Amino acid sequence: MKTRAGRRYAIGAVSGVGSAILFGLSAPFAKILLRKASPWLLAGLLYLGAGLGLSIVRLLADAGRSADGPDHLQRQDLPRVLAIVVAGGAMGPVLLLVGLTRVSGVVGSLLLNLEAVFTVSLAVLVYRERLSRLESLGALLVIAGAVVVTYRPDTWRADVVGAIAIGGACFSWALDNNLTRQISARSPVQIVQVKTLSAGIGNVVLAAIAGHRTPVSILPAALLLGFVSYGLSIVLDVYALRYVGAAREAAFFAIAPFVGAVAAIPLLHERFTANDFGAGALMAIGIALVVRGWH
Repeated sequence: MKTRAGRRYAIGAVSGVGSAILFGLSAPFAKILLRKASPWLLAGLLYLGAGLGLSIVRLLADAGRSADGPDHLQRQDLPRVLAIVVAGGAMGPVLLLVGLTRVSGVVGSLLLNLEAVFTVSLAVLVYRERLSRLESLGALLVIAGAVVVTYRPDTWRADVVGAIAIGGACFSWALDNNLTRQISARSPVQIVQVKTLSAGIGNVVLAAIAGHRTPVSILPAALLLGFVSYGLSIVLDVYALRYVGAAREAAFFAIAPFVGAVAAIPLLHERFTANDFGAGALMAIGIALVVRGWH
């Protein structure tokens, strides 16, 4: 018979892997949509799609339930929620999409491994979660893989700028992960609904003021991608944060870049280079050590 801790770990692991798969697919699909929309506007549309979709889900789920139940957000959660909206909802997606305009889909997807490293680092250094020596070594290998994947002598400048932007997105989401961990006992759907609606509406409005227009042809695809790869993905991620913690969640979520990199090959007609294979191997070993170290 499984212990209660074992069941919680299993739920957290499945949620983390499911979240990673859905989010990993977003990078190559978003890169296709970037051909017709600016990064700022598309970031807003993706989060708006997530927020609208989850609003419908929550409306159906909360029918007949109290609006102020113990699992609903409370007034004391407001400072963390605001920080989550700014870091994870506003800054993260814009930086990611800016980065994706400068690097290939494969490179951009692999660089998303930095989110795991930043999440683990913040969880250990700021929020006092513990890591073993194996987990620490694994994090270093993931960083090494990220350095290898950004090395492109022929397009160094573009890759560096793109890598920095994606690295900034990863740090924003790492901060978001650790802050969300603190309120993960609340309703995951409500947390993500508030975050995505606030960030989505804000970015769309600001992008429109700046002169960015929404191409009607991509609107359904952007909203649907946002609901699946951001809305549902983040809800699953909140469950993973609740059951295994921020540092351990990062280990499971780290498969997202590999999902994106593989999907980029048929979707964007890209291919792995020798650098990508080497970086992927380093990252895979690093992730395996993080997971092994947890056990």
